[in-house]
This record gives sequence, structure tokens and C-alpha cells, in this order.
Amino acid sequence: MPAPTTLADFRACLAALPQPDSAAEGAARARDAVLTKPPGALGRLEELAIWLAGWQGRAVPKLDLVQVAVFAGNHGIVARGVSAFPAEVTVQMVANFEQGGAAINQLSRAFGAEMAVHAIALDRPTADFTTGPAMTEAELVEALTVGWNAVDPKADLFVAGEMGIGNTTTAAALAAAFFGGSGWAGRGTGVDDAGLARKEAAVAAGLAAHAGQLDDPLEVLRRLGGREIAAMTGAYLAARMHRVPVVLDGFISGAAAAVLLQAAPGALDHCVAGHLSAEGAHGRLLTALDKAPLLSLGLRLGEGSGAALALGVIRGAVACHGGMATFAEAGVSDG
Repeated sequence: MPAPTTLADFRACLAALPQPDSAAEGAARARDAVLTKPPGALGRLEELAIWLAGWQGRAVPKLDLVQVAVFAGNHGIVARGVSAFPAEVTVQMVANFEQGGAAINQLSRAFGAEMAVHAIALDRPTADFTTGPAMTEAELVEALTVGWNAVDPKADLFVAGEMGIGNTTTAAALAAAFFGGSGWAGRGTGVDDAGLARKEAAVAAGLAAHAGQLDDPLEVLRRLGGREIAAMTGAYLAARMHRVPVVLDGFISGAAAAVLLQAAPGALDHCVAGHLSAEGAHGRLLTALDKAPLLSLGLRLGEGSGAALALGVIRGAVACHGGMATFAEAGVSDG
């Protein structure tokens, strides 16, 4: 399936989301029922294996090709003092990713994932969303398309990570627009109380600036989002269209995914939450997305690191589902 080229194309995809293979899912459930263990004894590992089977379309899922794609973008909102680090760090960290020196490089290698970095117009930060839309429609389509094209249709599992100084503020604005309320802004890179107050003020100002124009999820993304967040949204949509299962990362990943959920109920059925991060509102966002995290380790790095770490759990689920003997094979009485 070629990448969409207009927002209308992306909307058309959202109106025609593929569903999991119910026959493969049923076959995986039947296999799980006769493995040498009490029913349900492997807990969420059993659920993960059956979920993977349905999206991969095979009774015994595999993880031969696991992708980690890290998207990077810069944000105009940084000028409002919402980050503990300057925007130049985005460029510097992209170089670190490319040289293999970041945490996500180590975790991708440790859990057998192929990693790629996609920097999007780092010399052109998005506009300050408190004074106007963050992106033009063309810029939004460009970013969505970068994400779409990053997904290999043959992948067995996909993880999106991000790098973008200021993007926890952007993600908080998206969450507030989608789910309402206040308190979505968190410490991010480690801002002090004054920095947190500036983040909260920026989110409130952004919502006020675009009031009355936030009914459409893709328009919300254009007005309040960022290029790397939009790329993640595009990647998650492409994964759904190709029936590639996804592991979500932290707060920013969840905000990118929320765009799809707001546009189409059930749009995140192909996703699991890799972890609960230490970013203050992430748990609240996961509740809004109806996703229970696989891990909770106090991580707040981003990059896709929590989702990459969760690959170990998912590989465990696949190993047990595919490698365990059935009662008949093992000559064990099933009661």
C-alpha cells in the first residue's frame, strides 16, 4: 500500500482500518489451551501471544523482524522556556543515535531490533502553537508520510521513539485538547517549578488560541503537534494498515497514538503499552487510551526506550507460545 499523499488520504485510511485475523487468533487460543501449563498460568504472556497471532495472521507468532524507528523534530514552543535543555540538543542527540551511543541503541541491540533514525527538518522548528498553528497542512502531511514510510510492511513488530526538545509540552497540549482537564504538563527534561508553570501556561495559551477549532483530531495535531509526533502518528496508522502490531512507548508516544483513537474508535487495537513512565500524566493518558502497561520502571527518557525494553517480555511470550510442548506431545496428563 503506497503512502497517502494528502490529509484526505490519511482520513480515508482511518475510515477503513483492517481488523485482526480472527482465524489465526482462534488457532493461537486453541494452542494455548493445550500447552503444558494450567490455564492462564502465564498471565499476560498468553494474551500477548494471542494478540500477536491475530495481527500477524499466524497461529504461532514470530519476531524475526522487529523495527525501532526514532523520529526527531524541533519545536517553536521551546522559546517560551518550557525545557531544561536548548533546542540544539535535538541535533546533538540525533548524531548520538546515528553513532550508536544512546540508550535506545543499546536496548534495540539487546532485544534484537533493527533501529533507524528519521530527523525531520530540524532546521525548521514548528511554529509557537500559542500564536498560531504549529504546522501548515503541507508540513503535517510531510511528517505523517515520513512516519508511514518508516514502517516495513513485513515487520513482525514495530516501536516508535522520539527526540525533540520541548515535545512533552506539545504532547501535553494534545492530551489536554483530546481529553480535557488540566495538569497534563509534567517535568519532562527536569524543569523546576517555574519551568513547569511555564509549560502549564503554554498549554493553556495554546488551547485558548485554537479554541473552537479542535474538533478534528488531525487538525488538533496540525495546530498543537510537532513533526516527530506527527511522524509517530503516521507510523502507527501505517502499521495498522499493514497489520503490524505496535508497542507504544511513553507519554509522547501515547499522545501521538491518541490522534488515531480520537479519529476512529478501536484504532489502537493493534497496540500495547510497553511501560508506565515517570512523566506525571502518563498513567492518566494510558487510562484514556485504555492501555495497561507491561512494565513500570520509573523511566522518563523517551527515545522508545521503555517500549524497546518491553520487547523482552514480548519475546518471552512468543518463546513460550511457540516452544512449549502440548500435553499430547509431552505425554503429560491434562487432567
